[in-house]
Amino acid sequence: MKNRVTELFGIEHPIVQGGMVWNSGWRLAAAVSQAGGLGLIGAGSMYPEVLRQHIQKLRAATSKPFGVNVPLLYPDIEQLMRVIVEEGVPIVFSSAGSPKTWTRHLQQHGAKVAHVVANTTFARKCEEAGVDALVVEGFEAGGHNGSEETTTLNLVPLAHRATGLPLLAAGGIGTGEQMFAALALGADGVQVGSRFAASVESSAHPAFKEAVVKAGEDSTMLSLKKHVPVRLFKNAFFERVAEAESRGASREELAELLGRGRAKRGMFEGELDEGELEIGQVAALIDRVMPVAEIMAELLAGYERARQRMAAPLW
Repeated sequence: MKNRVTELFGIEHPIVQGGMVWNSGWRLAAAVSQAGGLGLIGAGSMYPEVLRQHIQKLRAATSKPFGVNVPLLYPDIEQLMRVIVEEGVPIVFSSAGSPKTWTRHLQQHGAKVAHVVANTTFARKCEEAGVDALVVEGFEAGGHNGSEETTTLNLVPLAHRATGLPLLAAGGIGTGEQMFAALALGADGVQVGSRFAASVESSAHPAFKEAVVKAGEDSTMLSLKKHVPVRLFKNAFFERVAEAESRGASREELAELLGRGRAKRGMFEGELDEGELEIGQVAALIDRVMPVAEIMAELLAGYERARQRMAAPLW
């Protein structure tokens, strides 16, 4: 398939792997890139020198295009950007901050830049800032999320109407049929997170991957809305947050309850009760942990099934 996304990033399939904290190390990114998609290292859970090591290992593992996802709100952002520039990262996906801050700087050093948004207001701001592409993420997505709770089904056509940028649909996409639907709505490609979190190559703890496989349609909910909205598994930590929110806890109290390192404890170390377990609603459709190559093949096969089904007369 050739379209604006594949040509922009130099990839075979318009499938981008989400840069998920504690899941998206060099092994996962290399496997996705090697399979024809775009693999991303998740810099949000890395110190600058750790990121450098992952970039170097990824480059040694594949000659295909790759990128780094970096949340702009992190305190080490200047050091992370320095590593990205020094290592010649060709593609950067930014999120959680203003695209005006780093887009031009990265482009001047040869990188293509995509930015993640959850509403059309920021989509327009990204276009003004000169980003090369947009990730439009509905609130079905795992991890950090939009407070508006706009679904992917609505956000993609709204963003398609609002900007002329290449669009990657994200949030609730884990099958080829969902990918077909996103492209039908105006997207040029998709960003897939949760399906790759439950891959063999993901750096997440096996216990977390198994929890994803066992997830049902009511297993996740948007939480911490006064602090930083995030979709979480319902576990003991989630219930304590829900109780605090129900009695009107302040943003400061919620931040204290979250503390530091809780996402690492949950997703990387396998603490399923008190860890922060970030995953999307699409986890309910995931029934086994698979190698990335098989996931990519399954996505493409599902897309082709949907394409052939829609090519036939509907009535």
